[in-house]
Amino acid sequence: MQSDSIHLSRRDALVKLLRVAGAGAGAAGLGFWLSKHSWRPEPTLAMAAKRGHTIAADPTLPEIAVITGDDPAQLTRQAVEELGGIRRFIARGDVVLVKPNIGWDRTPEQAANTNPDVVAEVIRQCSNAGAKRVIVTDVSCNDPRRCFQRSGIAEAARLAGAEVVLPDPAMFKDVDLQGETLRAWPVLDLFLNADKIINVPIAKHHSLTGTTLGMKNWYGMLGGPRHQLHQKIHESLVDLADFVRPTLTIVDCYRILARNGPTGGSLQDVILKKTLVAGTDPVALDAYVAKAYWNLEVSSLPYLKMAANRGLGTYEFEKVRMQIKTL
Repeated sequence: MQSDSIHLSRRDALVKLLRVAGAGAGAAGLGFWLSKHSWRPEPTLAMAAKRGHTIAADPTLPEIAVITGDDPAQLTRQAVEELGGIRRFIARGDVVLVKPNIGWDRTPEQAANTNPDVVAEVIRQCSNAGAKRVIVTDVSCNDPRRCFQRSGIAEAARLAGAEVVLPDPAMFKDVDLQGETLRAWPVLDLFLNADKIINVPIAKHHSLTGTTLGMKNWYGMLGGPRHQLHQKIHESLVDLADFVRPTLTIVDCYRILARNGPTGGSLQDVILKKTLVAGTDPVALDAYVAKAYWNLEVSSLPYLKMAANRGLGTYEFEKVRMQIKTL
């Protein structure tokens, strides 16, 4: 095993290192609706919704781990270990919600959904830490049953011991998200009741935001006309990230959808990177992966600065503590 413990001050060196590792591994009117929508949820519901699932910072541990190798499950285990181990994040008796991207009727090889082997290993880790329940869910864009089945996630998650939940209309609760743009919106109730939430997105190109990574993955907790949020996509991303504040984020970069996202479909748009990027700062994670794989600067991703200004993390990823390993 080759290991480099790095606290880098130069972003170019950091991005170059990741690229070398990867190469070596072979609708109108929303503004009116948002401002004029007359309904507001009952205050008791908004107050009952848990805001924030983060853990205490530890200055002795990395904030980001970048792990490259052949086995997605091993990459997941190693990334969690570098960040302090699963018991840093999950306590005995916790109800844990694991949120992959299961949005599309695609196979794992098409890289539109999170790698099922990564999801399964996250579940096993949580169970080993004593979680009472581990739930896997997403609000899919295509037909949910086909998405959960063709992605391979439903089977992998069940075999790993998770409860796999396909959302039902009765499971959505109208919640005041208390955002600067987003207020009343239907939220899948599983997100309101979990003790810990682990975000497990896949790294993909997106036609509107350039990339879809960790923060964009929170669209998958919403019901209602989500497409309308694209009118103020950066603002809505930050409101959602502020509402959830996950325990841990694991960005699946084993295969990335380099072009024609978020739906994909052509294997020619998929690049094998065999890398996982995990951490406790969701803003730094998004900034890092966007720069490393799409060469996107913060100036082209307005939501990153908005999120930093909201206190959700730093977009200056070169300043965070980082551990990089090739297995």
